[in-house]
Amino acid sequence: MTTASLTAGTGRTAKAGKRPTQSMTPSERRRNLTGWAFLLPAAGLILLMSFVPMFQAFLLSLKTGRGTRLRLADPLWMNYQRLVDDEIFMLTMKNTFIYLIVQVPIMLVLALILSVLLNDPRLRFKGFWRTSIFLPCAVSLVSYSLVFRTLFANDGFVNDALMWLNLIDAPVHWLSETGTARFVIILGLLWRWTGYNMVFYLAGLQNLDHATIEAARIDGASSWQTFWYVIVPQLKPMILLTAIMSTNGTLQLFDESWNLTRGGPSYTSMTMSHYLYELSFLKSPNFGYASAISYVILMLVAVLALIQMKVGDKRDA
Repeated sequence: MTTASLTAGTGRTAKAGKRPTQSMTPSERRRNLTGWAFLLPAAGLILLMSFVPMFQAFLLSLKTGRGTRLRLADPLWMNYQRLVDDEIFMLTMKNTFIYLIVQVPIMLVLALILSVLLNDPRLRFKGFWRTSIFLPCAVSLVSYSLVFRTLFANDGFVNDALMWLNLIDAPVHWLSETGTARFVIILGLLWRWTGYNMVFYLAGLQNLDHATIEAARIDGASSWQTFWYVIVPQLKPMILLTAIMSTNGTLQLFDESWNLTRGGPSYTSMTMSHYLYELSFLKSPNFGYASAISYVILMLVAVLALIQMKVGDKRDA
């Protein structure tokens, strides 16, 4: 082969490999602009209502003072340094992580088991059972808190039932003792949110490849083996999603602490968000220090969500 033919071949190859650039047609440009026109208002609202306040809160966390008389702290990280020495904040963080470590795993396991049981095609009245278990998360928070406070009062139904069964000799002060107050909050969270997570798992079960379940049964796998080795791996993305949402919600927990126990006794059932609220609106307002707490909560949520995604998401790149 001659040099000229090599040169000509190389030129043809280069031209063949180069993709011609074509400008968008007027209709394509119009569709592109239409898409941006729909996106920009929503993006602008998200920026205005979420990210701008987040930035302002960060600036606020660098200030000190009471009420509206604020000035830049010296040093700027003074509020964050103060958190380490704040015994109440450390106690509320401990309480929040107790709720997270105890309640979230129990809730997700219960939700997964209930979803598998209620997905059985042979079960009668499935709609009734599903609705009954899901209904608590649709109940007003204040209403269910009042019901729980009544049930666990000193002269409430729980104490009366336990005494009638001779399990206790005297009424238990459920809401005024540290251990029992935390237990009531965990029980309330389980009652309210288990059905919510169950619905996610039910949705995931509807999209499972049932051929794999039938194959496992034909191979002689037991119900437990089918559940653990066939169903759970296919539900892994949904389990990861509910774990992240539950972690996020528990770290920001406020309602149950406020409505059920008021954080008592002596802050031993109070959550970080409840403490943040007290610093901002109940005591002498200290918005700078409260903003620092809010950013600590944000960092905890982000770090734990990232860890869960790294540990739980094993998809191939």
